Amino acid sequence: MTLRDTAWPEGTPAWVDLMVADPKRAAEFYGALLGWRFEDQGEEYGHYTIATLEGRAVAAVGPLPPAVDDQGAAWTTYLAVADVDKTTAKISEAGGQVLLPPGDVGDSGRMALAADPTGAAFGLWQAKGHIGAGIANVPGTLVWNECMTRDFDTAKAFYGRVFGYRFEDLSGDGFVYAALNVDDRTVGGLGQLPPEVPARVPPHWSVYFGVTDTDEALTKAESLGARRLTDPQDSPYGRMAQVLDDQGVPFTLIAVEP
Repeated sequence: MTLRDTAWPEGTPAWVDLMVADPKRAAEFYGALLGWRFEDQGEEYGHYTIATLEGRAVAAVGPLPPAVDDQGAAWTTYLAVADVDKTTAKISEAGGQVLLPPGDVGDSGRMALAADPTGAAFGLWQAKGHIGAGIANVPGTLVWNECMTRDFDTAKAFYGRVFGYRFEDLSGDGFVYAALNVDDRTVGGLGQLPPEVPARVPPHWSVYFGVTDTDEALTKAESLGARRLTDPQDSPYGRMAQVLDDQGVPFTLIAVEP
């Protein structure tokens, strides 16, 4: 279990949120699947709703912006930064794109949205009153974030330049993958999308949520209207399965210790 009461270190995935056509339906789905409770932040914040577990923030759900259609629904990974404005400047210099310029979110923090040069979108979070996730790495919480791209070398150069990651090669037969390390801690991953992945799947950041039993959680998810993308499979890091939620948004279930 990881409990956090202060800002996450630079480059660490600190927060995830889901922008979706029907936030209420999403809250019902993830609440039933992962045990989350929800706290609506009110009309001032567009009814952005914080999900909590054991009284600590784990994620959020909100409505899609009016200009975005249902195909834009996705989980967004936010990387912790000490200064959003300086980081967005580095993103532009490194060949990335700033999708939403830095802006304050009340007293909670300062944020921006960006995309790497290969097209994978992500967020930046400069913590003030809200640090991001207050609990992680247990069932019902965020366990892993990874960027999957079609141009591994370009993405690696970009993230190394902007966030200073140290890369640990974990590649094997038929796949290219590296762990993203901050100091001596692994905080996420970067991988090459396999050639069999359909071209319609864009480069993206993926989210993994912890569960006690992947097979049981997958069965539960399907009973709530989800669709499996992969059958459960064992890995050195836990048994996992890829899922589309009941509104078609992908995420991964992975077994972790309570």
